[in-house]
Parts: sequence; structure tokens; C-alpha cells
Amino acid sequence: MSALRDAAMKSKAWPFEEARALLKRYEKKAPEKGYILFETGYGPSGLPHIGTFGEVARTTMIRRAFEALSDIPTRLICFSDDLDGMRKVPENVPNQELLKANIQKPLTSVPDPFGEFESFGHHNNAMLRRFLDTFGFDYEFYSSTEFYGSGQFDAVLKLCVERYDAIMEIMLASLREERQQSYSCFLPIHPETGRVLYVPMKKVCKETYTITFDDEDGREWTLPVTGGKVKLQWKPDFGARWAALDVDFEMYGKDHSTNTPIYDGICKVLGGRAPNHFTYELFLDFEGQKISKSKGNGLTIDEWLSYASAESLSYFMYQKPKTAKRLWWDVIPKAVDEYHQQLKAYPDQTIEQQVNNPVWHIHNGNPPKSTMVVPFAMLLNLASVAGAKDAAGLWGFIKRYAPEASPEANPDLDAAAGFALKYFQDKIAPTRSFRLPDAKERAAMEDLKARFAAFTGPEEGQAEDEALQSITFAVGKEHGFENLRDWFKALYEVFLGASEGPRFGGFAALYGVKETVALIERGLAGELAG
Repeated sequence: MSALRDAAMKSKAWPFEEARALLKRYEKKAPEKGYILFETGYGPSGLPHIGTFGEVARTTMIRRAFEALSDIPTRLICFSDDLDGMRKVPENVPNQELLKANIQKPLTSVPDPFGEFESFGHHNNAMLRRFLDTFGFDYEFYSSTEFYGSGQFDAVLKLCVERYDAIMEIMLASLREERQQSYSCFLPIHPETGRVLYVPMKKVCKETYTITFDDEDGREWTLPVTGGKVKLQWKPDFGARWAALDVDFEMYGKDHSTNTPIYDGICKVLGGRAPNHFTYELFLDFEGQKISKSKGNGLTIDEWLSYASAESLSYFMYQKPKTAKRLWWDVIPKAVDEYHQQLKAYPDQTIEQQVNNPVWHIHNGNPPKSTMVVPFAMLLNLASVAGAKDAAGLWGFIKRYAPEASPEANPDLDAAAGFALKYFQDKIAPTRSFRLPDAKERAAMEDLKARFAAFTGPEEGQAEDEALQSITFAVGKEHGFENLRDWFKALYEVFLGASEGPRFGGFAALYGVKETVALIERGLAGELAG
């Protein structure tokens, strides 16, 4: 066993824990189909959000962890439920009336409100694929419309007819009595209106593989279940798809967790083996509410990528998948800096430590070298005082702080400088609120200004940022700030217009000691608060 495989077998990183469980699934013999099949599902009822990306990213992390443990080939399918009827109109898209006129039609039959694709489903599928391709995911895209319409699903649909009673027994046990009266696992697509109908079955014929029902106007119809004329309700569809494709692994959000016995049961009724599961906690918006595609209350992938690198988003997705997390603008700077901290730690770690490092999973065991010599949080504060219009405007400060750095030698830092300026302009500048210091704070800040003005450089062997930080600490202590967090918070609020900030000594070293003295003078004179 290689050193990597040995370390991976012992790793406590959640992708390896899931991969080991999946390996046990075939500990007696390899799958007959010749590969392990991972699947992710996507409902294109609205514009894709980061939660959708997260599902594919996390599944990919488990897939790569499995490949470190086993030589069995793997595949990943991203399955779009685009034959689903549009139940409600998303709030964050144009042409609302156009969409309202097409309620309950399959998403691939609803006109594209953006006028760019043949349908709303095709539009959202294209967006999803573009997002996934941006991150270089290795996946195969499956469309429910094509899957049903091409006949790929016909064998399982016929089996659903033959085992209709067993499927209904599982489903009815999970429904309220009122819903039981009208429920059917089959949803016919009306031959005339094209709408997905939620109607009870009058007959399910095993000899002809047809269903008979009355439409909403009381007219009787008989349709074959094959060829895309009929689809399954979403819960039976989940289990039937597992059986049809022989899926080995699928993860989904906590809101699905109570349905797991239903999915598994239907898969087994149809002759399949239920896959391994992984249930993750949901993402929350700034108010702590669940992110919804129809409300558009979460960050999109494009929005995150406007302010930070793709790798920082992958890092955010790696962290504590079983813990509910706020997914809002303010998590981006922290994700960027923590990602680079892990990158910098990686080369000096043992292989046992490396397989537990998030960057191993983000980069499939081959993470790049970080050249971020200035933290993103520090760049944000530099952007707030430097008056720069672009990344080049920040490089004068950066070069003084790190003379060996350059846009060419530090491409991630150069990109981060541009991101920081945009983030500051869009997300920080509109909300900044400066204040004047109280008497105690003012005395301490006057003292800090004087010590910075008299500063001639660090002692031998000491970095400038550490020397300036030590001065800042000493001033806080000597002026009676028992909790030094109050001292630093005052510095941030008076001079940077925010309640949080970077190490003030590091900021002063980056911005420049003389420039920081001038900033303190302006803050004490009330020019910033005014």
C-alpha cells in the first residue's frame, strides 16, 4: 500500500470517511458495470445558486478521495430534473407574465424569459454547465427531458407499472389522508396543453404499460408511460433513477433527509441497490433563512467570483458540510485568507497532515504554491485609505511592504488586489461609518501617533509589522484597555470606519508609517467622521 493510500485510509477528513464507506460497498467484488457512479441532482426551476455548485464540488471531493483509495474507475453524472413542471414563477427573472402563462408546463417547454435559449430549462441548464465548467469539474450532464424522451428510462417505467402497488404502498404511508386520495406516482403530460398533471389514476395497465386518467376538464385519456409521455413524481423519480442508472453515491440537503427511506425503498422495489448517501446542512442567507432559487436570496457563483477566486469558494464548501452556514458577502474575505493559510502550511506538513488539509481536496492532492504575501483583509483596508482605482494603484504600497513581490511573481496577490478594490467599492464603502474617539481613546491615539511618528525602524531581526504591532499593543495596555479588543475596535471604527479590521501594525507597515500618522491626524481632527 502506498504512503498516500495508507494515510488516506486513516484520515479523518470527511471526504475520506465517505470514500472508505463507499469502498466497503464493493469490498467483496467490484461493480459489474465496471465503475463507481456518483450522481448529483439539480432542479432548474430557477437560476443556479452556490448550493448547487457546492453539491457538485463536495461530491467531486469524495470522488477524488475514493480514487486515492481504490483503482476502480469512477464517473460523475449531473442530472437535471428539467421535465418537472414549473410550480411557481421565480422572483428574480424578467418577463414574469410570460412565465405565469406557462405554469405547470415542463421547464423545457416554458419559454426562456431571457430570450436566449429555446426554453427556461435549457437556459438554466446552460448556466449550470457554464458554472461547473468554470471550475473544471469532470462530469457528464444528463437531462431528464432527454432521459425520458429517448427511451432510456422506459424499462424502469415499465417496471413501475408492474410494481405500481408496491410503490404506492411506500408513498401512501408517507402522505396525509387527504393527499392519499388523489396521489399517483405517475404524472401524465397533457397531450394538448403540455402541462404536467397531478391527477389520480383510473387505471394502470400492466399488459399495455399505459395509464388512464381524467384531465382537469373531466376528459378521459390513456397514455403510454414510455417515450416521455409520462413522468414520475419527484420522490419516486429519485429512487427509480438510482435503480435505472445503478447509482452508488448521492448527496443531498438536510431537507431531503426524511425522504431517504422512501427513495431507498422505491429503488429496492425496482430491483436496485440503494446508493450510499451523504446529507449536508443547508446554506442560509444574511437573515438566517434557507437559500432559495425562486427567491434569489443567496449569492450566485458569478457574484462570488466577482470578489474572490474560485478556490476560495471551494474552500468554503469544504468546511463543515454538516453545519448550517451563512452564505453572504461577509464570509468571502475570511474564506480567501484561510485558504491561503492552508496553502502555505501544506508543503511543510507530513502526508498524514496533508490529506487532512482542505487544499488537498480542493486540488486533488496537488495544491499550488501561495504567493499571497498580504492577506485579503489587509488589502481591503488598504483599498479603503489608498484612494486607488485599480490593482496597479495598490502595488506601490505592496512593493514597499514586500519588495520582492510583483504582479508577475505573485499572480494570486495581483488578482486579490483587484478583487479587494471591487469588494471595498461595492460592499464596504457604502456602509462605512466613522466616529470620533472618546477622551480615553483620544489620549491613547495621540500617544500612538507620537510613537509612530518617532518610529525609525524595527530592531535587528524583527519585522516592521511586528514592531508596529508591539507598539500598538503597548499603547493599549498603558492606557488602561483591559480588553485589548476594545482598543483595536476603536482604532478600526475611528480610522477605517468598520468594527473589525486587520492587525493594525501590519496595516501600518503596508500603508506606510508616515501615511498612517497622517490618517490618525485626520481621524482625530474629525475629518473622517465628518
